[in-house]
Amino acid sequence: MSISLAPAPELDSAFAALGDPVRRALVARLARGDATVGELAAPFDLTPQAISHHVGVLRRCGLIEQRREGTRRPCRLRVDQLSLLGTWIDEQRRVWNDRLDALERHLADEEAAR
Repeated sequence: MSISLAPAPELDSAFAALGDPVRRALVARLARGDATVGELAAPFDLTPQAISHHVGVLRRCGLIEQRREGTRRPCRLRVDQLSLLGTWIDEQRRVWNDRLDALERHLADEEAAR
């Protein structure tokens, strides 16, 4: 059975982006609220260009968006895109839980048959 909840390239690029600890930290920070690239860079010992690169990766895979507010360009987490990843993970967990439940039933039947 093949279940696809989002186009594979969308999932692939988002999971690849989240494979980097800096990008995961940026997503975690944006989960608390919008922030500019400068604000995102503050806790890191990285150049502004490096943070901009990470923000660009997250933006291209659809996990964050930037908008203009005068001279500011705050970043915002796209919870809808993050939810796609969560839905895919939940589906995988459900499939594996079903398989483990079936194994448990099988082992119980085997034990009862002895």
